[in-house]
Amino acid sequence: MTKKINLFANLKSDFASGLVVFLVALPLCLGIAMASGAPLFSGIISGIIGGIVVGYLSKSHISVSGPAAGLTAIILTAITDLGAFDVFLTAVFIAGLIQLALGFIKAGSISNYFPTNVIEGMLAGIGIIIILKQLPHAFGYDSDFEGDMAFAQADGNNTFSTLFGVLNHIQLGSIIISFVSIAILIVWDKITFLKKLKLVPGALVAVVIGVVLNEIFVVSGSSLAIMKEHLVSLPVPTTLEEFKQIIVTPNFSGITNPQVWIVGLTIAIVASIETLLCIEASDRMDVHKRYTDTNVELKAQGIGNIVSSLLGGLPMTSVVVRSSANNNAGAKSKMSTIIHGVLLLVSVLTIPFILNKIPLATLAAILILVGYKLAKPATFKHFWDNGKYQFIPFIVTLLAVVFLDLLKGVALGIIISIIFILRGNLKRAYSFRKEEYVDGDVIHIDLAQEVSFLNKSAIKLTLNEIPENSRVIINAHDTVYIAHDILDLIREFKATRAKDENIKVKLKGFKKEYRLENSTEGQNHVTIEHHYDFAKRVMVKKEIKQEIFPE
Repeated sequence: MTKKINLFANLKSDFASGLVVFLVALPLCLGIAMASGAPLFSGIISGIIGGIVVGYLSKSHISVSGPAAGLTAIILTAITDLGAFDVFLTAVFIAGLIQLALGFIKAGSISNYFPTNVIEGMLAGIGIIIILKQLPHAFGYDSDFEGDMAFAQADGNNTFSTLFGVLNHIQLGSIIISFVSIAILIVWDKITFLKKLKLVPGALVAVVIGVVLNEIFVVSGSSLAIMKEHLVSLPVPTTLEEFKQIIVTPNFSGITNPQVWIVGLTIAIVASIETLLCIEASDRMDVHKRYTDTNVELKAQGIGNIVSSLLGGLPMTSVVVRSSANNNAGAKSKMSTIIHGVLLLVSVLTIPFILNKIPLATLAAILILVGYKLAKPATFKHFWDNGKYQFIPFIVTLLAVVFLDLLKGVALGIIISIIFILRGNLKRAYSFRKEEYVDGDVIHIDLAQEVSFLNKSAIKLTLNEIPENSRVIINAHDTVYIAHDILDLIREFKATRAKDENIKVKLKGFKKEYRLENSTEGQNHVTIEHHYDFAKRVMVKKEIKQEIFPE
């Protein structure tokens, strides 16, 4: 029976976290829409639907959905190829239907196969990207759009060249506001009596102080004043006609166009994978360790994309940046996600001119701290301490996410994890031990539960190293499955090489269907020696015990 969730049970903390996510999401929605070559309001519409509709339908407690940077290249290309934004919206509608179908066929279960170290590597990589991408905005250099996560940028630069470009575009007013904002955010979390003001998050205080400081700079005519191009730039409709143009509906005449279906399928697959990765990451971040039904999440995303397309919005996914900001702000339930969507809707309709006074430097400060919490040094130390098989997939995923993209980074991390698993499986195919007896040594090869063709090389090498005139016991008592390749190898070894080199081979525990005859000859002899050896050890232990604990 599904437990009912009271959305209003933690309203105070959820409202505060929803407010923080709203501040983070606003420039990201605009930036991603601009980079996608779509109307700016399409990003806001997607954020509103992602917050209210997906937020309500989803079972995730802290993940937040909206337009995603990972889809910008697909959207930009699709709009160009299809020739019109309204035709593209038909593809988004189709993507939503496909995601809905994926939810019903329980495709969300694949998220259970994402390794933890790969997910953590993805999160740390995104954290580093956020810091690197937001540092230029903190210094007043806004050449790259908000929300860009790609190393190679559309303007011909890359993440590092943009960082170096900051030196030629330093804006002192932005630097002051950035540092003041970071100081407020750090102090707000450290001072005890300020923590009690849960309804007033530090991010809101930082934004208000940033706006006030810049207004003082502007009014006083100071050179520190931040100009319009370095502030949030939300379109403000001045007439009813302009307002009506915000809502664009799909042109369903394009439904017969095969290219529209290809775009829809592409969006559905990429958006679904990114969503599942984010949900897995969100569940990892959740301090209450609650798990999300990923099949329900796919259905929620599908419905969200259908509604978004009907209102002229961009396709959406669950997004790590917003989800992380939500978690760090203390969200307790999905009510915070819904609140962020409501705030987006209300604010763009009523106070867009106030929002346009927010310096991008202040928002950069908020995001830099979000990035730091995703890529904390403690995370690196944790995986380093756990050994190379945990650390290497973690660090490779991180670097690939930073220099390639999220999906390629995760794919590479999973491939390396699989290689390590296979390598470990090769080593665990059997256990090898040699027991010394008066009349000669006995070599024991105990096969594991599953012995596949991947173990052929290791077992072949072991059998080849057995010296002449040896006694070998190959034990399959614990084995559930043995590949035919391995059975042939053992059969050939016993029938040919063992006879040629006077190696006595005894097979134990092999199932009848393997068609390998289990040996009975000499078993009693080995057992007696084992029993004698065991009894001897028991007697020694008993003597030691009596010396320590005399009766």
